[in-house]
Order: sequence, then C-alpha cells, then structure tokens
Amino acid sequence: MSSWKTVLQLDSKRQVTGGDETSLANAIRAGADLRIGTAFLHNEHVDLSSDSNEIVEEATDFRITYLLEDRWVAGVENLRVPIEIPNGFGPRESMSFFLYNQDAHQAVARPFLDGHSVPESSVESWEEAPLMPKYHELDNFDAATNAPSINFIYDFEYYNFMVRSNWTEVLAHDAEGKVISGDVSELARAVKAGAEVKIAVRGLCDDLSDNATELIDHEVFIHLGACFYYTQQQLLIGSANPVVRASPSIPLGYAPQAWDFGWLMPRTDGHVARWLVDPYTLKFRRDFACYAMRWFISD
Repeated sequence: MSSWKTVLQLDSKRQVTGGDETSLANAIRAGADLRIGTAFLHNEHVDLSSDSNEIVEEATDFRITYLLEDRWVAGVENLRVPIEIPNGFGPRESMSFFLYNQDAHQAVARPFLDGHSVPESSVESWEEAPLMPKYHELDNFDAATNAPSINFIYDFEYYNFMVRSNWTEVLAHDAEGKVISGDVSELARAVKAGAEVKIAVRGLCDDLSDNATELIDHEVFIHLGACFYYTQQQLLIGSANPVVRASPSIPLGYAPQAWDFGWLMPRTDGHVARWLVDPYTLKFRRDFACYAMRWFISD
C-alpha cells in the first residue's frame, strides 16, 4: 500500500477540486515529502509536430520544499537534468531546477554546465516554449547568459499534490543552537539506528532578497545524506543534499541575480557551512551563517 496521500487537487484552470491548501501546508510544516502529479497531451507538450494526442501522466519528486509565511508551499526539483521523452536527454548539459507553487505557478532555472561562455542556443531554445498552446509565460530572464530562468504557467490536465508524512520532529533550536524542543541525543540515536534525516532551515534565502526590511518568513526543507555525531560534544553534523535557493516571494519564482544552488553542512549548534554556486559563472564560494533549524527523522 502506498504511503502517499493526495491533499490538494487542482483542475486545468487551477481551481481546487479536492483537498485544500491548509492540509498541504500542515503536512510540509511537519516535514512531509512532496510529489506532484500532472498529465498532458504528447503533441501539446513534447512534440508539437506529432499527430499523437496520447495522454502522458507525470509524477515528479520535489526534494526541496519551501514553507513561506507558514502558509504557502512551493517545491523545487534539485536533481533534474533536461530530458526529451521518450528517447533521451536535451541538447545541452545543464540542470533543470523546475519549481511549482501550490497554486500551480511554475518556474524553471537552467544553469548550463558545458562551459560555454555564451550559450549559443539558449535564446532560440527558450523562445520555442510559447508555441505550446497551454503554455503561458510570465517572465523570461537572462536568456543570453549561462543562467536563464522563466516563470510560467502550463495548463496541465490536473495537478495532484501528494505528501508522505513519515517524519517526526525530534529537535528544534535557535540560530545560536539553544534548544527549543527535543533532544540532540534522540536525533543521534535515530541516526545510529539508520534513520533518514531532514532539516528545516529558517531564513536560508534571506541574503538573496534585495529588501532587507521586508523579508518573507520562510523555512527550506532539505534531506541530509551522511551524518556525523561527536559523542562527547553532543554535536551532530550533516551533509545536505543539493539545495536550490530563490529569493522568497509568494508565489515563489526566479528573478535575475536572485537564485543560486549548492551544498550545506548544518550542525546542531546552528552553524551552517555553505558551498554555493553562482549560476552565471559556475564559480563556487564558501561561507557560513547561523540559522534556527528543526531536525526530523524518518519513521
């Protein structure tokens, strides 16, 4: 039996047909994983010259989730590369950081990885998208750079927001590491027993905002890979999966010079080492910051 539950459904006009936004926000706040199911016609979305109107059903894993103002959910695909179904991959090496909001506002950012200083085909390839009859472009940024991005809406046949709520919060602390609830030793015992770990980092993207006086409260949820527990110091350290950061907004989207991606090393004392990539230059930078965090373990 599947442990996934559909908590919000939208139709092709993005009207709610089942569930509600509050149930989705409650699940993500509690650490739930997120998948979104959609459907489209092959000759409206994949090959516009095809005579095949076969329905293609898609289910997508959003390993990075955002909770904005404690009420608004967005998810980002952090591991996807361009694919051209049904045969293979797209023409250029890049990441495809697709982003979906709870109201079906969508976006994609595409840092190219092939080393070209000026992508020869970026403008042409990105301007093909408006030919799709159900595609509605909202913003198109940086098409001639190494880091193009688009905010858009595609009218899928439906949108099913599915969550898997097999997570338990075991520790919460402030940015200085002061424990608010839970116990690091419980977290350490779970890690030793093989539990998967996820963190919620409050304010992770504040430094991407261009207005420090009007910051949007947000948490970013990220899975951890390796974890290390210093038994005498009672300090747990994690190696996080890749994160995609965007300047907080409702709905969430991409804007010029307002997104990046990279890796984090969080600690239960609030310290987070950051190794972030400038998508325009692909240059890495190392820094650190302190954040309030919540730590979850899988059941």
